[in-house]
Amino acid sequence: MANTEDYRTGRHCVFGMHVHLVFVTKYRRNVLTGKHHDFLRDVFAKVCADFGATLSECNGEDDHVHLLVEYPPQMAVSKLVNSLKGVASRRLKQHFRMRTYRGHLWSPSYFAASCGGAPLSIIQQYVENQRRPS
Repeated sequence: MANTEDYRTGRHCVFGMHVHLVFVTKYRRNVLTGKHHDFLRDVFAKVCADFGATLSECNGEDDHVHLLVEYPPQMAVSKLVNSLKGVASRRLKQHFRMRTYRGHLWSPSYFAASCGGAPLSIIQQYVENQRRPS
């Protein structure tokens, strides 16, 4: 059983909802560097705070980012994703000179999985194991 510190409380509910999000760059182009990821972490944290959510973990590679977000039950994940991708793209283009495809940084699709608060390293390991052929 989880500790009571692992749960958040609202006016009429107690919850511990986490979602694992993956955003991929358009055509999987390798445009993200370490300084982009550091900048994105701050941008994602501010957007999450505006929605009443918490960015627990954030990392990625040259062509994608992984986020672990704890969010309140009244928030729609799709609205959070739209805001995260839009604000991140706009802010990255303002601060860095980036090579994008026709002005688009992110692919229009995304991956979202309910994960109940598992650490991002465990979730990534699970996703990698699912991709490997038996």
